[in-house]
Amino acid sequence: MIKVLIIDDSALVRQMLTAIFEKAAGIEVVGTAQDPIIARNKIKQLNPDVLTLDVEMPRMDGLTFLSNLMRLRPMPVVMVSSLTQKGADVTLDALELGAVDFVSKPAALGRDLEKYADEIIEKVRMAAGASVSARKHHAVARSSQSAKIESSQSADAVLSKKAARSHFRTTEKIVALGASTGGTEATARVLEALPSGFPAIVISQHLPVAFSASYADRLDRNCQMKVKLAENGEQIIPGHVYLAPGEQHLLVERDGARYVCRLNDGPPVNRHRPSVDVMFRSVAQNVGPNALGVLLTGMGADGAEGMKEMLDAGAFTVAQDEATSVVWGMPGAACKLGAAKEVKALDKVVPTLLENLD
Repeated sequence: MIKVLIIDDSALVRQMLTAIFEKAAGIEVVGTAQDPIIARNKIKQLNPDVLTLDVEMPRMDGLTFLSNLMRLRPMPVVMVSSLTQKGADVTLDALELGAVDFVSKPAALGRDLEKYADEIIEKVRMAAGASVSARKHHAVARSSQSAKIESSQSADAVLSKKAARSHFRTTEKIVALGASTGGTEATARVLEALPSGFPAIVISQHLPVAFSASYADRLDRNCQMKVKLAENGEQIIPGHVYLAPGEQHLLVERDGARYVCRLNDGPPVNRHRPSVDVMFRSVAQNVGPNALGVLLTGMGADGAEGMKEMLDAGAFTVAQDEATSVVWGMPGAACKLGAAKEVKALDKVVPTLLENLD
């Protein structure tokens, strides 16, 4: 039984979350708290397995509380954040401090919150399977089976599977990177270690619309490469990183000898838009052996099939190892398919890419 403590200043949100969890098998709400001061005492009394934490709290802000928690008593935390610019920035700070994942709070409460029930339940179950320590970038998965993922549409719903082009008019490299749970920090660590002249990178990260722009801006401030949200039809050039906007698939297409970004509003694939599988399939078909594929920490299996298609098309592929993944779902699924040519710890991903550029 997973013991959950709900921390939120809204009585309505506390009630709704309690109702959601009470209907979920294997989850027990052991208590609620309206602010971090009350929460501190309840954590000591109730010894919960997972916390849900609002980002904006009275008496002590959520970030201060989270920072103290991770220093003094590290434990899995799922942030409940608002879909606003401020909410996005604070949530990204929380992930950097050590929160395992987040759920976006709908603008209107009441019944709207129930639409998030499956996501909230799934992420709490996943968080319960993460082992956290006081170190920065602390979360490490205990098991790749920590959350049940339901089947959904494949990449066929957006892009038909076909053989990669047999002839390529350019040898220019492109790196395609996919990530989800724990991936905001994992991706940042990879990009921050790359030089400004590195080949172009396309990224599909599971983020909502309000978060993707803030995340791109944050990466751009801390990286030598230029990081931006991908725009439909723009040319892909070395030294640049193109992040898929929330709620749009990012594909790589050919325009003569050039690569271009193509955004697609098609249905979610593997329950995600953007989907890593969609992006990887497009890279396999249009970049082929000139591509390098990277699959980092994440819940589920999105990207595994696409990475196998990249490998079959002659691309070099690397997956993050289980020991350094927050959740070894996506990279683990790729390994089970034989899609990863190499499996590396997070801090070995960049050296591995540099070694395989030629």
